[in-house]
Amino acid sequence: MHATRRFPLVLCGLFAAGACGGTEEAGIQNPVRESYDSWEKVELPGTVCGNGSQYKFFVKYSDTTDNVVVVFEPGGACWDYASCTGASGIRGAANPDGLPDDHYELAPFISPFLQREDPTSPTAGWNMIYVPYCTGDVHTGNNVITYIDETGAGPDVVFHHKGHDNVQQVTAWIDQTFTHVPKLLATGCSAGGAGAITNYYFLRNGITAAQQGYLLDDSGPIFPSSGYSQPVHMKIRTSWNVDSILDALPVGFSVNDYGSINTALADEFPDDRLATTFFRRDMNFSLYSYERFYNFPAKEEIMRMWEADTQLLVSQYDSRDNLGYYIPYWRKLNDSHCTTVINFVGSEIQDHDLDLGTWTANLLDDSKPLESAIEAPVAGEDPE
Repeated sequence: MHATRRFPLVLCGLFAAGACGGTEEAGIQNPVRESYDSWEKVELPGTVCGNGSQYKFFVKYSDTTDNVVVVFEPGGACWDYASCTGASGIRGAANPDGLPDDHYELAPFISPFLQREDPTSPTAGWNMIYVPYCTGDVHTGNNVITYIDETGAGPDVVFHHKGHDNVQQVTAWIDQTFTHVPKLLATGCSAGGAGAITNYYFLRNGITAAQQGYLLDDSGPIFPSSGYSQPVHMKIRTSWNVDSILDALPVGFSVNDYGSINTALADEFPDDRLATTFFRRDMNFSLYSYERFYNFPAKEEIMRMWEADTQLLVSQYDSRDNLGYYIPYWRKLNDSHCTTVINFVGSEIQDHDLDLGTWTANLLDDSKPLESAIEAPVAGEDPE
């Protein structure tokens, strides 16, 4: 049971102006804001980026609805000296040295769920929380670690994998700021998608005004550890100290199988609608998952492992009525990574006559069935 906090109407006159919510014409109950439809920066004491600098996030208020969408930013991941420093050209994580005050300008490019003017976005009129990424830990770490260059060429690097602490404080801020949340959507793509699902339990319980919850993990799937993702799961346990966080998750989750988070969340929140979306030929998240753990295999071997893990996840999602998936085959843009990046175009599932915009709107519509679909391989797509 998630309680909804409201000021009794009889007490409204006892509080300062705005305490009882928005205008009656708008039909909202949250407090009146100083401004709407512009991004406002929020800095909370103790929140940090990878280098220990001040963390910040952004909010855009709505005067038409009390619904809230929380979007976690993507941007890779790192777990050792090479990946956290970019040494030897190895891909790492975004923004480890901090965030500029105008970082909010990336919001409409990060996600259609952060676009006010996009008519295809089902959250265009919602209150928007943009959660930037600068900790290299898919918004999930709980560790400060010193990485040492084994070659002796570079200096030691102290890295703050404090994504979980940041999100916990963001969650507390949302809880204090929004007194009425009929619908709460957590989403993000890539590292942001993984961050959305791993933080969903804490968001859902931490935002006490949230009445109905929704999750869309885009291209950051948490596959069962029984598959090919097991080595990367083991690595981040050490570097990010993830066990200290995941031990708090509900019965049904096991730190020995990260993929159990999918069914554990479904069972913990049986009335919430929880979904994942990604491409069957994603050649980005798959590299992070397998490349450095399987001796840099060829593309088709990576795709074979990704497909095997995908089938494990599909079977898992099929076991719960409140878990859904939307898995198209391939798209030329961005190595088939992030189905919701910029907009929903190009993520159609042709053999089911489905488009992602409609499917996502249905995800947020409790009167519609939660539909799952996976596109069959399309001849001629994903050419070498």
